[in-house]
Amino acid sequence: MAAPFPSPTATWHSHTYQSLSPTRPELSAKDKTVLITGGGSGIGAETAAYFAEAGASRIALLGRREQPLVDTKASLKQKFPRLDVFIAPTDVTNKKQVDAAFETFLGDGKLHVLVSNAATIGPQDGVEDVESEAFMKSIDQNLKGSLLVAQAFLRYASPEAVVIETNSSAAHLTFGPKFAAYSIAKFAVYRLWDFLAAEKPNLSIFHVQPGVVDTAMNKEAGGVAALGIEDHVSLPASFYVWLASPEAQFLKGKFLWANWDVDELKAKAKEIEAGSYLGIGLVGWPFQQGDWELQANF
Repeated sequence: MAAPFPSPTATWHSHTYQSLSPTRPELSAKDKTVLITGGGSGIGAETAAYFAEAGASRIALLGRREQPLVDTKASLKQKFPRLDVFIAPTDVTNKKQVDAAFETFLGDGKLHVLVSNAATIGPQDGVEDVESEAFMKSIDQNLKGSLLVAQAFLRYASPEAVVIETNSSAAHLTFGPKFAAYSIAKFAVYRLWDFLAAEKPNLSIFHVQPGVVDTAMNKEAGGVAALGIEDHVSLPASFYVWLASPEAQFLKGKFLWANWDVDELKAKAKEIEAGSYLGIGLVGWPFQQGDWELQANF
């Protein structure tokens, strides 16, 4: 289909496709432990199903509401009876709850894949009219939740663990005045994980615009209705499984849209890996992400 947004690949996807199939041996998640925040419904729940199909042995689902977690666990166990599914009602802005969920699930074990997927849209008012407390609260919730999850993750991360953070095109596009709080929050979350990537170069951290998926949060923002386009939830779910595989290593640290064709990206692997392509930065500045000597002079 024709891309509704600018794209670095000629092919644009709105549904999953063969290269993202969890049954491909190259994408196997056999014996891997996966934890998903915002895992009770929408993208998080579908991602759990795709990792289960890829062979993950243990999956943890964290979310604020208990019933969606219970329902998703039941669905997973029906399809994958040997899968170990752990659920924990968790507010990711509550440190005690986050730490307890990670500790209970992992104990002395290690986490191979983290999908940081919890977020809140916040007030949808422009800078001129927004209530300041609500504005700052939404930024704090998104950023604090990511920070607490990141800190808990680091205590249990396997040596070459993968982090997939569900971000948003709002981090690098201005869609209009009503998304100021959300856009600022998502850019801050991107920078948080970007700093962690610099601190822990052994980890593979990916930032993803998951598509325009008809989730509860998308409905709150009016996304599908306002844009007149919709991506199937299978697209980000299967894209996340692909990102957790060795095939996607050349994209670590990059900001990605799930709609982009992975085979075309793979064909550009050397170009992408060599510089700041697909990163967020100052357009026209010839600084490369790996130029740490220059960074140290500041």
